[in-house]
Amino acid sequence: MKESMLGIINATKEFSSLKELTNHRCLAALPFGGRYRLIDFMLSNMVNSGINSVAIFTGHENRSLMDHLGSGKQWDLHRKRDGLFVFTPNAQGESNDFGSFHHFAKNIDYFLRSKQKYVVITMSHIVASIQFQPILNRHVEVGADITEVRHAGRSLQTYILAKDLLLSLFEQYKDKGYYSIIDVVKDNYQSLHIHTYEHTGYVAMINSTESYYKHSLDILKPEVWKQLFSVNEPFYTKVKDEPPTRYVKGAKVSHSVVANGSIIEGEVDNSIIFRSVKVGKGSVIRNSIIMQKTHIGENCIIDGVILDKDVKIEAGTVLTASDSPYVVEKGTIQGALMNS
Repeated sequence: MKESMLGIINATKEFSSLKELTNHRCLAALPFGGRYRLIDFMLSNMVNSGINSVAIFTGHENRSLMDHLGSGKQWDLHRKRDGLFVFTPNAQGESNDFGSFHHFAKNIDYFLRSKQKYVVITMSHIVASIQFQPILNRHVEVGADITEVRHAGRSLQTYILAKDLLLSLFEQYKDKGYYSIIDVVKDNYQSLHIHTYEHTGYVAMINSTESYYKHSLDILKPEVWKQLFSVNEPFYTKVKDEPPTRYVKGAKVSHSVVANGSIIEGEVDNSIIFRSVKVGKGSVIRNSIIMQKTHIGENCIIDGVILDKDVKIEAGTVLTASDSPYVVEKGTIQGALMNS
């Protein structure tokens, strides 16, 4: 059995504990894993599950996300029929409306025009490899009204339900105080058949700087990498034409991910290096995440640090953290004298 599904991704969620990394971008556009953005994972899961109509609901801070998504070509969603749809909030909208039934209902024409019978609703800050077709098969088999996907007993805020049921919830959300599908699930265990589906693969919920740091370095573990990155179900992202990474004589790299376009002259260990990063001669990078176009001068020590995009680390700088990661915000300069 292969039923049709409509994909809905709520890209409005933000966490104050990630503020240093989301001051200049929404959470959905946060770089992850050396070459991806968080939105890539659930968007790719939908495409790999045969979903060819996906709607992404955003908040106001959406410029970087819109630039990343483009027309949806990288996910094969640039289509004349169905494809990728991005819905932004009204300029005067209240922030607590974003991603809720209110936000959905304002774009109800999208749901009414769609031909799919079922809907998958999920969040943009979940890193996992999930096939939605088996979940839908179970949903239909048990006669559920709503199926909630869980992992280790914890809700992934991912749901499957019939589109007609979702439309009826739009109509009554104000009267019953339901502002999202989460509210419905919490309140309707008696009146609706809520079924739970346990996902057994690797899952990362990115809701704090600590979780971002931990799960980023998790992908360096072979067992995690094998669970996430499959040849048959790849994660797609925006492609950039850049040369391969250049390793200068004397460079040392171990247990790390290094994206293309970088120049490595120093030592990198247990770290994630994004595109077009330069690590100067004599510098040592350990247990760190270095985002795009960051320049690290010579003879630096970077340990337990997250360097956002376009950061410049001057020669001789020492940045280390022990308990929680130290974050250097986008476009800033760190020098040896600043840290003395």
